[in-house]
Amino acid sequence: MRNLTASAGVSYNKFLAKLASDHRKPDGLFVITPQMGPAFVEVLPVDKFHGVGPATTAKMKKLGIETGLDLRAQSMAFLQQHFGKSGAYYYWIARGIDDRPVCANRVRKSVGAENTFSVDLFTFESARDALSPIIDKVWRHCESAGTRGRIVTLKIKYADFQQITRSQSVRGFIEGRMVLEEICLELLRAQFPVRKGIRLLGISLSALSSSDTVGGEQLPLGI
Repeated sequence: MRNLTASAGVSYNKFLAKLASDHRKPDGLFVITPQMGPAFVEVLPVDKFHGVGPATTAKMKKLGIETGLDLRAQSMAFLQQHFGKSGAYYYWIARGIDDRPVCANRVRKSVGAENTFSVDLFTFESARDALSPIIDKVWRHCESAGTRGRIVTLKIKYADFQQITRSQSVRGFIEGRMVLEEICLELLRAQFPVRKGIRLLGISLSALSSSDTVGGEQLPLGI
C-alpha cells in the first residue's frame, strides 16, 4: 500500500489547483483549500476530472459512477477491470492524488489580455486608443517573463456578441512593443469601417519562446 501522508501533500495540492483553475471558467476565480478538497471532490461530476473524456464518462455512468464519491467507492481491481491501465489513475484521482510531475519552468504557449467596454466603439481611432493599454499589458508580461512570440491574434467581439479573430505571424520573434503595436493596429485597421459597435477587444501573442533561446533568430518583420 502506498504512503499517502507527507509525500501526498504536494500531489494533493496540485490536484486541487488544477480543479480550481478549471472551475468557473472563463471569468471566475475559485480557490479550493486542502480542507475543502475532500468535500469538493466528492460532489464533482466525473467528467470534470482531468483525463476523463466523454467516452469514459459515458462508460462510468453505465457503471453507476457519476461523482467523485461514486468513483472513490470503487476498488482498484474493479476500475482496472473496466478501464485497464487507466483504472489506477482514476482510483487515485478520486482520492485527490496526482503524481504527474510539475513543470514549474515550462514556457507558456501564449499570453493574452482583453477588455470589455461599457460603451461600444464605432471608430478606428476609439478602438486604437482602447487597444493601447491591452498591448501594454501583453508586452509587460513578455518582458517580465522573458518570452517572445511569433503570432499575434486580435480578438473582436461586437455588440451582438459575434466574435472574430484575425492573426498575423512573423518569420522571427517580435522583439519590441512598437513592432507588436504595429501588427495589432494593422489587424485592427483592416476591420474598419464597422456596421456594429465593438464591445470587446483582445490581443494574444503565441508561439512563445524564452528570450534566452531566441538569440539570433530575430528577423525583419516584412509585413
